[in-house]
Amino acid sequence: MPSLREPAQRVSPRARSMWLVGGLAQGAALLVAAVLAGLVWHWYDHAGWVLGALALGVTAYVAVVPAWRYRVHRWEVTDTAVYTQTGWWTCERRVAPMSRIQTVDYAEGPLARLFGLATVTVTTASAAGALEIAGLDRARARALVDELTLKADTDPGDAT
Repeated sequence: MPSLREPAQRVSPRARSMWLVGGLAQGAALLVAAVLAGLVWHWYDHAGWVLGALALGVTAYVAVVPAWRYRVHRWEVTDTAVYTQTGWWTCERRVAPMSRIQTVDYAEGPLARLFGLATVTVTTASAAGALEIAGLDRARARALVDELTLKADTDPGDAT
């Protein structure tokens, strides 16, 4: 039996920058929380080690994860299904037949908006949850929503 090939489309290259900035913001928040915790619980003796370890972890995360996610995250739409591949720690491939699509949503968070990106979420009748394609160019995401809505509407399935 042949294996399922990787989906053909990549997310926008700007998604790497968005994931990098997001990781830096989360890392900065973590470092601030660690400093505040140190002030509250008086662990000054160990503050250097803790903050150093956190800073090293954040640096490693932002150096590796955005590029890795970009390499892994893919998507594709065919006449019969939507395919996604996501992950950075574990890789997940999902397929949603057009006949199972219930809703198609478009979202722009503040960080995505800053980079001109958006997320398309395809909700199906699956217990596994929705398929999400994050990091799409805003115009491509809008076109994808229209395309999926039309294809799902013309499919004779009942979306259950």
